[in-house]
Amino acid sequence: MVDPEAAKLCTQIIRSHFGPLTATVASALLTRGRLNLGQIVQFTSLKPRTIRAAVIALFQQNLLWRSSADEEKEMLEFNVDECLTRLRFGRYVWWAEKKYGLLGGEVVQLVLDHGKLKPPDIYRQLQESTSNLLVSECKETLYKLVSEGYLRPSTALSHISPREKLIQYEAEEVGKKANFLTAKELRQAKEAARARVRREEQEEIMAKNGIKSADEVHFRVNFNRFDVFIRNSVGQLVETAALQRFNEGAAAVIRATLLAYDNPQQGPNEARSDPVSVNNIFTRIPENEDLSRGLYYPSKHKPSQIELLKEYLGMLASADNPSPSGRAASFVSLSGSKVQVEFDVIHRRLQLQALETACRDRHGSEGVRVVRLLLETGKMDEKQISKIAMMAPKDCRPLLFSLSTDGFVSLQEVPRGADRNPTRTFFLWYVDLTKAYATLLRNAYKTLYNIGKRRQSEAEEPLVKAILEKSQRSDVSQDVERLLTRNEREELAAWEKRRDELTLVEMRVEEMVFILRTLGTTAVDDDV
Repeated sequence: MVDPEAAKLCTQIIRSHFGPLTATVASALLTRGRLNLGQIVQFTSLKPRTIRAAVIALFQQNLLWRSSADEEKEMLEFNVDECLTRLRFGRYVWWAEKKYGLLGGEVVQLVLDHGKLKPPDIYRQLQESTSNLLVSECKETLYKLVSEGYLRPSTALSHISPREKLIQYEAEEVGKKANFLTAKELRQAKEAARARVRREEQEEIMAKNGIKSADEVHFRVNFNRFDVFIRNSVGQLVETAALQRFNEGAAAVIRATLLAYDNPQQGPNEARSDPVSVNNIFTRIPENEDLSRGLYYPSKHKPSQIELLKEYLGMLASADNPSPSGRAASFVSLSGSKVQVEFDVIHRRLQLQALETACRDRHGSEGVRVVRLLLETGKMDEKQISKIAMMAPKDCRPLLFSLSTDGFVSLQEVPRGADRNPTRTFFLWYVDLTKAYATLLRNAYKTLYNIGKRRQSEAEEPLVKAILEKSQRSDVSQDVERLLTRNEREELAAWEKRRDELTLVEMRVEEMVFILRTLGTTAVDDDV
C-alpha cells in the first residue's frame, strides 16, 4: 500500500493533469492497491466506459502496471514513482533545451505530453506546430536524444509490475536450492532475481534498437538520465556539497570530474562513477579558472594547474585521513591516475544534512546536538544524553519526547527480566535513519500537496478566475495593456507573483524529495 500522504499528492497531480474522473480511478488504485476493472467499477461508481478510457490514458502515460498477461485475471497497479516524477517535467524540458536547443526541448515536451510516441508521430506534430521545419532536423535531434540515452524504447516489460517479477524470480531462485536457506543464500537469491530483471529489460531494449525500421518503436523519456543531470548539473547537489565543505576551487574540480564522466546507462542511484583519468578531468577545467585562489602556498613558486588539480583531488578524497570518518567525508576515491566520484557517500551526507536541517527548524540547535550525539555513539539512556550533551535533565526529557514524536529519534526497551517490568527496564534512545527519512518524506509530500491546494484555491477565487479567463483570450493576450484595465493588470501581476513564490517553494521541497527518495542506494522507498 502507498503512504497516505503520497497517495493524496499523486491524486492531486493526476487531477491537475488529467481531470477529476481519471483522478478518481487513480485514487481507488492508490488507496486499495491492486484492482481489476470490475473492482474499480465497484469502488468508484463510474461507468465501465469511463474507467476504460481513464485506464487507457494512464497506460499511455506509463502510470499503470499490469500484474498478469491474462486479461480475465489482469490486475492493475499504480506507478507512484512515475507520477511523482511529473513534478520534475519542467526541469527535464529546460535541460533538453539547454543541451539540444529549442527543438530538443520541443521533442522532449511532446513525448512527455503523450507518454510515448513513434518517430513519424513526433515529426508530424512538430511540423504542425512549427513552420518551415525540416524532417531531417527532427530526425537529427531525435537521433541525438536516443543515442545519448535521454529517450529510450518503450517495451512490453515496462508495463508489467517489477515487484511481481521480482517475487516470481526470487521464488524460482529459492526453489533451485535446499529447503532451508541461510541469510546469505537468501540475499544471493534476491540479487540474482534483480539481475535477471535488469538483464531482461536490457535485452528487450537492445532488441527494440535492432529493429530495421525505427519508425515502429515507441519512445519514452528516460527519467533516470535526466535525474543524473539534476544531480550533476552546475549549482546542484554534489557541486554545492563540495562548495559548502571546501571552497569554489573544490566545486570546480568536482564539476570537471562530473563533466568528464558521462555514461548514458548510469542512473542517479549508482554507488560510484566509472574511473576517469586525471588528464581527462584537467581538460574539462576552464582556462580562466584559477584553482590557486583556494589554496595557500608559503613559497613564491606558484604550482601548475595540474598540480593544483591533484592537490584538490587529494583533499576531496580525504587522502590525509584514511580512517572511516575520513572516507565518510570524501567526495572521490583515487587509484593511481584514476578518479571515481563516490556518489553513495555524498548522497548519505546530503540525506543527513536534510535531516539535520529539518531537526534544526523544529527543535533548534539542541535537537541537532542530540541527534548528532546519538548518530556518533549509538544507543544511550536519558541520563547519559543529558550529561554528554551538557543539558539539564528537565530540558533533556521533553526534548527527547518531542524528537521522538517527530520521528527524529526512536526508543529501544531492554527489559532485565522476562516479566518486562517497566521499573526494571532500560530505555535507550537512538536514531533510526530509515524511519527518520521516511517521516521527512511524508512531511515533504504533505507540504507539496498543501502548496498545490493553495495554488488551486487562489486561482479559483472569483476575481482572479475571471481575470485569468479574460487574459487567456486570444485577442486579450495580444494586447494586454489596452484590453485589461489597470486594476486587472495589477491583480494579474499580484497573482503571478504569488504563483511564482509557490513554485519556488515547491521546487525546494521537491529537491529534498529527490535527495531522500531518488538518490543513492539508501534512498527511501515508501511504496511498500
